[in-house]
Amino acid sequence: MATKNSWTYNQLLIAFNLYCQMPFGKMHKKNPEIIKYAEIIDRTPSALAMKLVNIASIDPAIISTGRSGLKGASTLDRAMWEEMQLDRDAFANKMQQAINTFEIPELSLDIDELYDAADYTGSNKTIQSTSRVGQTFFRRSVLSAYNNRCCITGLANTKLLVASHIVPWRIDETNRLNPSNGLCLSMLHDKAFDMGILTIAENMTISVSKKYTSHDDLFFNSAILAYEGKPIFLPQKFSPLADFLRYHRECIFKK
Repeated sequence: MATKNSWTYNQLLIAFNLYCQMPFGKMHKKNPEIIKYAEIIDRTPSALAMKLVNIASIDPAIISTGRSGLKGASTLDRAMWEEMQLDRDAFANKMQQAINTFEIPELSLDIDELYDAADYTGSNKTIQSTSRVGQTFFRRSVLSAYNNRCCITGLANTKLLVASHIVPWRIDETNRLNPSNGLCLSMLHDKAFDMGILTIAENMTISVSKKYTSHDDLFFNSAILAYEGKPIFLPQKFSPLADFLRYHRECIFKK
């Protein structure tokens, strides 16, 4: 194992990749994934776990919940956080390149890889491959933030979960990989959210459009209308941004 304290840029990219795609509660030195990745990148499990918690200390979503993490975030940690915010597409691909450099296998996060039907790319195969990396990053980041559960129903079967965009990627391509532009939803509620049948109110409760309510549709009433006014399960990181939710209420929700 390396004895030096300084982290290389590629090692930090692996740490950021883990931070984005691993539930906050699993960022500890006894996690088998952290042990495996630490060995591959030549760090100790303790050092890698500490790095993840240091990254958490500069995550506004973590800080806002009162969890401050450790206080050892380096200047490079902060610079990389800003780099990730400025261009998530490029940063996701840098992380993938670091994974390839270390020849790291896929994360075993029990998240089935289901991709959005939307085509981000056109016909260029290189761009398609790049887009697929981004879609994988977005899905894993969003699902990990919500601990692999639908934020409306609590459904925990990942085969039935979707990383749903709040502002559609076709409207705002700059935030199509931003996990704070995502909600973890069941397939049914993802479709309802996308069509504007339901939305998230300013107080983080669910609003269902009166346009679609019907006393005769028992399934709709039990599966969707029953959640009217109920709070969503809030994520552990990457909280949905108020501006994104406001856009959905004003431009997509069927009032």
